[in-house]
Amino acid sequence: MPETSKRTSLFTESVIRRMTRVANEFGAINLSQGFPDFDPPEALLQAAERAARNGPHQYAITWGAQKFRTALARKQSRFMGLALNPDANFVVTCGSTEAMMAAMMTACNPGDKVIIFSPFYENYVADAILSGVEPIHVPLRPPDFAFDPDELRWAFEQKPKALILCNPSNPSGKVFTREELLFIAALAEEHDTFVITDEVYEHIIYAPAQHTYFASLPGMFDRTISCSSLSKTYSITGWRLGYVIASPRVIDSVRKVHDFLTVGAAAPLQEAAVTGLEMPDSYYADLQTAYTEKRDTFLGYMDRAGLTYTRPEGAYFVLVDISEFGNPSDTAFCEWLAREVGVAAVPGSSFFREPVRHLIRFHFAKRLETLHQAGERLLKLREKAALHGK
Repeated sequence: MPETSKRTSLFTESVIRRMTRVANEFGAINLSQGFPDFDPPEALLQAAERAARNGPHQYAITWGAQKFRTALARKQSRFMGLALNPDANFVVTCGSTEAMMAAMMTACNPGDKVIIFSPFYENYVADAILSGVEPIHVPLRPPDFAFDPDELRWAFEQKPKALILCNPSNPSGKVFTREELLFIAALAEEHDTFVITDEVYEHIIYAPAQHTYFASLPGMFDRTISCSSLSKTYSITGWRLGYVIASPRVIDSVRKVHDFLTVGAAAPLQEAAVTGLEMPDSYYADLQTAYTEKRDTFLGYMDRAGLTYTRPEGAYFVLVDISEFGNPSDTAFCEWLAREVGVAAVPGSSFFREPVRHLIRFHFAKRLETLHQAGERLLKLREKAALHGK
């Protein structure tokens, strides 16, 4: 029988999605895969009901339904401070997962290099492998997950075609400062490099941190390929509605890649999601308030349990240090945690290029009731660990 492609042997299945299956197996509270256990806004649900009955039910324009792109352009122009054209600057994709792959394949040729900060969202390395490009990893060091300017400068001197920037960052919760972004921008301009951004948590920010869109920096729009989605902002991860924003020259290429990857995103869901895109600014302020309460509630349990963690500035993840439990395998620890404590997390090693085995990632995009339940279980972590020799 013929062998499968060599590239598929260079990465594993998603560790995050596997931990969801572990959570389901043991009936654990799933704080591994980052999706909410609460409904989208009621207005979105009503819009989805109308679209299910009235359509459209056939293909939309490949790069996104006109009504959706128009609403998206209005919303993003307002928040990004840019005059974005719905017909020239957008491609609507099947989630930000496809947006990132389309961006990578648009920016890079096989054999090119791409800078990836570590820790990173696990898809980025798989995207690089599938695109035939070579990752250059630059560490972000705790506690603030800052990069070393000299290390980043060295990475740019390797002549990369692109840098991937996740901001706010998954898994660390870091929000890059404007000064850090301007440093990256200067190097990108000096070395004529694309910057591919993943900004799906753009509206989940904790004061006093502030999110700066990389494309909005002086001179950066033409070399930035901005990727995001509606999944986190409107609690509709299953709708799979993402998008790419870029200059017309770049968008023309993204459209071609997207067309042959997925043809297009779901037409009735694009119709329904216009309702979300037309939400007033108060919606985003309320979202920030709600997630701040979720974060503080969950971290309160971390404090009561005496666990060491990095306080997130954005997104809805927290990295927790498990060094004190002396387990050489963070994967085995997470499996034990799901089985014996009843809470599922993701082993931190899946996010790092470096040999990091002492961190696990929880997410707190859950109802307060769920977070209290998970927190009460985690308060018994040390007791359970002592019983099982951890």
